[in-house]
Amino acid sequence: MTTLTVFTPTYNRAYTLHKCYESLKRQSCKDFIWLIVDDGSTDNTKELVASWISSGSVPIRYHYQDNQGMHGAHNTAYELIDTELNVCIDSDDYMADDAVEKIISFWSKYGNNKYAGIVGLDATPDRQIIGTKIPGELRESTLSNLYGKYKVKGDKKLVYRSELTKKTPPYPLFPGEKYCPLSYKYILIDQEHPLLIMNEILCHVEYLPDGSSMNIINQYKRNPRGFSFFRKVAMKYAPSFKERFRECIHYVSSSLMLKNYKYLFDSPCKLTTLAATPFGVLLYIYIQNTNKTTVLKNN
Repeated sequence: MTTLTVFTPTYNRAYTLHKCYESLKRQSCKDFIWLIVDDGSTDNTKELVASWISSGSVPIRYHYQDNQGMHGAHNTAYELIDTELNVCIDSDDYMADDAVEKIISFWSKYGNNKYAGIVGLDATPDRQIIGTKIPGELRESTLSNLYGKYKVKGDKKLVYRSELTKKTPPYPLFPGEKYCPLSYKYILIDQEHPLLIMNEILCHVEYLPDGSSMNIINQYKRNPRGFSFFRKVAMKYAPSFKERFRECIHYVSSSLMLKNYKYLFDSPCKLTTLAATPFGVLLYIYIQNTNKTTVLKNN
């Protein structure tokens, strides 16, 4: 029985998807399957993956669907996954050569139903940690507390128990929109179990110009329903007042994009949302007028 599914949502990424494929060929442990969810690609992704399947170097499961956006591809992946664990490796990223071995070994030693899974590290191709390492004394933590309480910064690699990702509600699909923050599911899972901490590099990340991270401000503009939905969940479960206030600011901004002037009545945290309204208006004005596409710092 295979233990781990490595899943990759992809849309017109044939030009870079080979990096992930090559990294999976190099894995020191073969206890995995690669699930590729093709979210409506119009390039040669299908033919490329077919050639990889024919070679037999990596166990691959390929699924094509009409374009729904990254979160829709995640919904499909979680429905299809039938292994104990799963990890998402984006179409412009690739795994460290020993990542599968480290995940399987670590989970075999420490994992059980008390934990949601494992949180590890993302790094640049030259092995520079994205953001910060996780405090060495921590053995377990929810993702929310890592960022809110322990001030960890930067993207981290999440390995979840598939039982949990399958049973939590799917990402909502809003007509005309293609994005809902993936943290929605992570927040819900946080309410049930903490993650085991593994301060090891599992994934190498490249923020390409056409990727979601490098176009997050445009995502705000194009997907206000998805962001508004997410912010209501995030403020409800925020680990501190500071985090709740921040989510309220973003909620107000997204509500103004939707012209939802009844946003205060829809908020689960009405007083905090009221206090955050002036800042939300300023954020809305900034997003509508900025020429920037991302909040990441470019080196």
